[in-house]
Amino acid sequence: MYKSILKPLLFTKNPESAHHFTFSWIKRTFNLPIVKSVIQSSFRYEHPLLEREILGLKFKNPIGLAAGFDKDAKLIDEMAMLGFGFIEIGTLTPKPQEGNPLPRLFRLPQDQALINRMGFNNGGVQEAVQRLKSRKTGILIGGNIGKNKVTPNETALEDYIICLDTLHPYVDYFVVNVSSPNTPNLRELQEKEPLKKLLLGVKEANEEHQNPKPILLKIAPDLTVGQLDDIVEIIMESGIDGVIATNTTIDRSMLTTSAKEVESIGAGGLSGKVLAKRSTEVIRYLYKQSNGAFPIIGVGGIFSAQDAIDKLEAGASLIQVYSGMIYEGPSLVKQIKKGLVKYYQQAKK
Repeated sequence: MYKSILKPLLFTKNPESAHHFTFSWIKRTFNLPIVKSVIQSSFRYEHPLLEREILGLKFKNPIGLAAGFDKDAKLIDEMAMLGFGFIEIGTLTPKPQEGNPLPRLFRLPQDQALINRMGFNNGGVQEAVQRLKSRKTGILIGGNIGKNKVTPNETALEDYIICLDTLHPYVDYFVVNVSSPNTPNLRELQEKEPLKKLLLGVKEANEEHQNPKPILLKIAPDLTVGQLDDIVEIIMESGIDGVIATNTTIDRSMLTTSAKEVESIGAGGLSGKVLAKRSTEVIRYLYKQSNGAFPIIGVGGIFSAQDAIDKLEAGASLIQVYSGMIYEGPSLVKQIKKGLVKYYQQAKK
């Protein structure tokens, strides 16, 4: 139904309008008694082989919704109906911000990819907390946190701590996002010394809470081998809990879409099927260099059960989807879960 009816309809709209339309439609329909029952019965599929205990948390399955889809925690209960094992909200900032000017989200159907330069558009951390307070489902929630655009890198730590302190009672883990290419100079915080200082500061603030939450770092796929070595060293030294690999890329070399069309779109982070290989390479490198010392959440180009298996075999403990769901539809989650169960059953033989 998604590929034959909904996707063609949504793809007639510009991507951001389609996103808002989808949100509105889900909010209106998913909680209607009959629709809710149909959704839950259609997408429900769990199995003991899918269960995980990672980061001190119990996941009913390893498939999460990546940050960026439900930035402001507007659809937690509804998206939980689709069978995710966890949902990551954000990126959230201390103050609301509109993000970058429109248009800022683009499809590349030929490559099954997206380019975005959203710029951490969100309603602010306080607004998200109000929604988290009223959610009904107990699904695990990650809080992806960042800094406001106007905050200089020198005082970025303050923004991250505000978000952490505000969200702390309402999420299960935190993600420090320094890898978006759409906030000016943000990626400079991935450099060794600024990153170490930032992570140590966030960790210290986390430990002031009665029940510290796991902290992960989200990194770009564009890092060099030397920078990845630094990431491993920093994680070990700072004592944070893990990595999300990877965010979007600024590389365009793998695209088959015409250079003219890509150039007309301009700057932004590229996601989708074309990112699968590079994100898996980063996961594999981090896992080998660290000897599996910390959990890795794999994200980037997951469009099938085999894509998920590739990430897990490379060393990921959990995975997340976003662009794959835009192109393949919400049934992707169930398809991946069934594929993983079959994979694990065959491995036991």
